[in-house]
Amino acid sequence: MTESPAQSRPLPDGVYVPTVAFFKGNDDIDLEATQRHAIHLAEAGVAGLVVHGSNGEAVHLSREERSLVIKTTRAALDQSDHHLMPLIAGCGAQSTRETTQLCRDAASAGANYAIVLPPAYYGGLLNTSKIVQHFYDIADSSPIPVMIYNYPGACSGLDLSSDTILQIGKHPNVAGVKLTCGNTGKLARVVDGARPGFFVAGGSADFILQGLVVGGHGTIAGTANLVPRACVRICELFHAGEFKEARRLQAIVAKADWVAIQTGFAGVKAALQHFEGYGGEPRKPCGLPSGEQMEMITNGFEEVMALERSLV
Repeated sequence: MTESPAQSRPLPDGVYVPTVAFFKGNDDIDLEATQRHAIHLAEAGVAGLVVHGSNGEAVHLSREERSLVIKTTRAALDQSDHHLMPLIAGCGAQSTRETTQLCRDAASAGANYAIVLPPAYYGGLLNTSKIVQHFYDIADSSPIPVMIYNYPGACSGLDLSSDTILQIGKHPNVAGVKLTCGNTGKLARVVDGARPGFFVAGGSADFILQGLVVGGHGTIAGTANLVPRACVRICELFHAGEFKEARRLQAIVAKADWVAIQTGFAGVKAALQHFEGYGGEPRKPCGLPSGEQMEMITNGFEEVMALERSLV
């Protein structure tokens, strides 16, 4: 391991939104919608944004498009007086070489942090020590701090243990972890065992409060694309000691999040289109839900959208 090659502002506690990707009718990146959405989220009081996460269709984007989305998002934040808001970019790939290159690209485009899934395509050939070394090699070379992204659903079931996360987190250029595995016991162990300043976030809006209770620093939640204020309010209520009201809001958000979990990023985009008037189609071969599934989305988000609008 080497010392951190770059200094970045520490990640503030709070809600981070893994933004969806926006495309025009001709399938090009919709820069206007990308900017509009980034500003909308920033004005809602979130702590930061994440591009090229699972909600951001990173696997549907070229290397050049990835950089374009980062530059566009950073510019939107800077121009709307949110220049201190951290921007995290998904940089995971199957080889150490490509992941490192994506981290360099992200830094050049204006990202403050990289977030990296463990490699899993050749998972049968990768033991824990190889995965740890993969992260160490990336962190050694990345010009921006690296976060671990533990998401078994995107990694052929690979679920990093708390021991492995803590081992990776010893590297001075590894800054935190997103736990989309939903394991709050693991979250508690990582919070307790990590060095001071190591950012530990849940990865879903249905356990924001639970994560805070065991010492987590916030959430990186896809449903916050639709209800950023509701997610932020849960954090505010917790820190104010208003636990009964925090539990009430968490229950409302969790019900909507279950709909999002069942329908994926396409469901989030469909809900954005229905409730906010923008969102658009995902890239093929994916598509927007229709029929009964769309009815489930609109009905499932109705209560939480009413809550969101009451907080404006």
